[in-house]
Amino acid sequence: MPVTDSPIRMRSFGPVIVHEGRSIAMKRLACRPPRTALPSPAAPPGRRAALLGAGAFATAALLAGRVAAAPSPAIGTPRKLTLSWSPSSLCHIAVPVAVKEGFFIRHGLDVDLISWGSTTDALLASLSTGKADIAVGMVLRWIKPLEQGFDVRLTGGTHAGCMRIMAAPSAHIANLGHLRGKRIGIGDVAGVDKNFFAIALKKAGVNPVTDVDWRTFPPDMLGVAISKGEVDAISTGDPLAYNLRRSAGLIEIASNMDAEYANRACCVIAAGGALLRNDRPAAAAATLALVEAADWAHHHPAEAAAIFAPYAPTRNLEELTDTLRSYGNHRHPTGRDFRGDIIAYVNELKDIEVIKPSVNAERFADRICVDVLAS
Repeated sequence: MPVTDSPIRMRSFGPVIVHEGRSIAMKRLACRPPRTALPSPAAPPGRRAALLGAGAFATAALLAGRVAAAPSPAIGTPRKLTLSWSPSSLCHIAVPVAVKEGFFIRHGLDVDLISWGSTTDALLASLSTGKADIAVGMVLRWIKPLEQGFDVRLTGGTHAGCMRIMAAPSAHIANLGHLRGKRIGIGDVAGVDKNFFAIALKKAGVNPVTDVDWRTFPPDMLGVAISKGEVDAISTGDPLAYNLRRSAGLIEIASNMDAEYANRACCVIAAGGALLRNDRPAAAAATLALVEAADWAHHHPAEAAAIFAPYAPTRNLEELTDTLRSYGNHRHPTGRDFRGDIIAYVNELKDIEVIKPSVNAERFADRICVDVLAS
């Protein structure tokens, strides 16, 4: 399929906000109230609440340290960059927030947004060829293509959590172990949720190749498939997963907010090789803006949901807000921490035969990751 620009474009604009170093900017970010007087967001339920709350102070400290070490943006005309993303993905909330709330401008950037749809190879090719400078996407969809040698490097993570595997209560499937011998509906045989839950099944003692039957449907037909009994469970990402759980009365068997994954990056930031070679400070500024925007969305989910609403006209604000509250937006790794996340994922993808067993995870992470915030 030929790669063409989507008509969805947005540009951040306005005066450059001059500040006395990024550490000061982060202090202002942390204490700045919402633009409108909204009720304080309710705490997310259950284990997600504990995990999200426990990471808040650690996140602030980590960001402050990384921000202080990063170079300050140049003062003057904003640097123009092009960012490629998928507007249908709520988990990419950092992108519209960075535009609307001025995080790009704060870091001296004038950012044009383009959509390359859901084709991972096309998105990564846009970075490799210089048609885009920065992109945001899902790490488990990108690692395999990056093995092929795209001129792209990963610079950090924006959040954890946004995928769910669910079943009807009548199926009596309470955990991943109960999926042995079952049919699982998915939207893409190479999709990120299929890769993640294959990893989770493997850890639960279920062989994801021989012990389950993966069945592919158009994503918007997954709800129909489970209601007709064509599958026993379905796997997909938000906002579709969240909405199916509510509308079809499904129960969540597992998600990528379980166990260690609550503190591991799911969505990541990437920079094209040309940008890194020619203007590394711009790549650092874009990474910082997106990380700060993701953190703002964590603390202001209702406002973030309102910013995203134009991209999800069929979803109401309450659903978008509740979905954002369920994410692990409390952690945004860069540098060594982020490299550790990638190493773990590579080793897990080797376990489920997506990555070749001969690949050395640490050397692979060194090749595809770059610490743009290093002093």
